[in-house]
Formats: sequence, C-alpha cells, structure tokens
Amino acid sequence: MTEIPSLHPDTRMGAVALTVADMDRALDFYQNTLGFRLRERDGAAATLVAGDEPMVVLSEEPGARPAPPRATGLYHFAILTPSRVALARSLRRLVERRYPLDGASDHLVSEALYLTDPDGHGIEIYRDRPRAEWPRQAGQIQMATDPLDLRALLGEAANDSRPWTGLEPDTTMGHVHLQVGDLAKARDFYHGVLGFDIMVDIAAYGALFVAAGGYHHHLGLNTWRSRGGAPAPEGAAKLRYATILLPDALERDRVLARLAAAGVPTKIEATGVSVADPFGTRLLLALAPTPAPVAQPDPALAR
Repeated sequence: MTEIPSLHPDTRMGAVALTVADMDRALDFYQNTLGFRLRERDGAAATLVAGDEPMVVLSEEPGARPAPPRATGLYHFAILTPSRVALARSLRRLVERRYPLDGASDHLVSEALYLTDPDGHGIEIYRDRPRAEWPRQAGQIQMATDPLDLRALLGEAANDSRPWTGLEPDTTMGHVHLQVGDLAKARDFYHGVLGFDIMVDIAAYGALFVAAGGYHHHLGLNTWRSRGGAPAPEGAAKLRYATILLPDALERDRVLARLAAAGVPTKIEATGVSVADPFGTRLLLALAPTPAPVAQPDPALAR
C-alpha cells in the first residue's frame, strides 16, 4: 500500500476571495458589522484584514445573485478569534447591529457563531478550546453540534468596557468548509493528493474534516446539499478561491509534484499556484508570509 504523505504541520488557511453584488453594501457589513479593516480598494476589488495578512478579498459583480444551495463551493469560511472574550465581543457587536444569527454551536473543540453575509456567503466566527481539552476516541478528534449558551457567552464581555474597534489583530482564517459533489473523490484529492490528514471521518453522515499539524480541521467537506452538484453558474455570488498557505517553497514543490503525478492541472498566478478540486472549486497554493524579524538592541546603546 502506498503511504500517503502528510502536509507540513505549519500549513494553514489564508484569504478567501468572494464575489459580491454591491461593494459598498459588502464593505459596510465586513467593516462595520464583522470588524475587518480595509487595506485596499481598487475599483471593483477590495482587500480586508484583521492584522497584517489579507483575510477576505472582495470582487464586485453588479447583479450577482446568491449561489444555488446545491452548488459545489463555499459552505462557510471561519474567522478564528484569539479568545473567548474576543468571540463574545463579536457576538455583542452583532447584537448591537441587530444582525441575525443562523445558529450557534458548541463543537467540543470550539464554540461557534454562524451567519450569512448580504450576498449569501456562509460565515462562522469561533474560538478554539485548548488542544489538551479536545476529546478523542479511537484515534480521532471528537466533535459535536451541541447548543451554545449565548447568554453565558455574552457574559464574557460584561466586564469588558472597551469600545468596539473591530476584530483583534491576531484573528486568523481558521478553516474553510466546502460543499463537494462526492465525498470519496474529495477524500482522494484533499487527503490522497494534497496531503491533508483525516481528522474526523463521518462519511456515513456526508462529511469529512481534514487538516495539517493535528488541527481539528482546516477544511470541512460535505455533501449535505451538494451530492452530485455542479459549480455555481457565472454571475453568481460565489467563492472565487480559498488560499492554502504553505510554509516554504520546498513544501510547495512537494505538493506540486503530487498534483502533477495525479494529472491535476495547475496555473501560475501572481500570488501563488491555482488549482481546481474535482468539483470546480479553486484553491490558491501560496507561501505563508515570513514574519518580520524581531529587532535586536544595539549592544553599543546598552553600555
């Protein structure tokens, strides 16, 4: 049996790129409700950040309509807050803006809020519990969808009198959850070719969760609505691509070699390598930004 290679443990998710019908409406939501900062706006495109890295890239297509529910592509993208207090502050902001939630769940490994943006894109805002607290059974991380006590979560923000200034700078893209047309084909591609490890396998219920480095999931894959589905049509508000950040060029080249061996076409882009999964969802394989070096004190000044 051929051993399936694992991705480098420092692999993580980066920006998602989305089509929106009205840029001003989208920016009002992403900035004033969710708390992103606008890094750049250039005509029909805008880049949003929480800290230094791009997290959401918007492209305006006037008249775009929400993607059909059965289409393959985005189920939701997930904004990972750095603490429970930060998650509570996001919840308080949603309450202040009277923005509706689609749901709220305790997943054992995390606590999550769910909502939909004005263009129909699914969004999760969540916080992780410490890894030592993640339940495991038979070698797999155990996850659930239990009700989340929203009143108790809001209580976390009761003693936090800071004014709302947006998302914390160390907020990141925690994971991306995709609708796929066939779970076996998704497993072959995301696990067998790209090299993500299978973390939670509930194929009997139409879902698979994969990750690098022991995380509970960097990618969720489900067929709950999309079994046998096709990509969203042109003119739909949809996921344009999701970014997978690889730690270095060596790891990127390993992944590209596996894609070539599997006969999967790739395309060189300005910011990385573009590839489509078996269901037409585009992924951007990019190098993670190199952290800025920490300035060292000048010994001459210390005398």
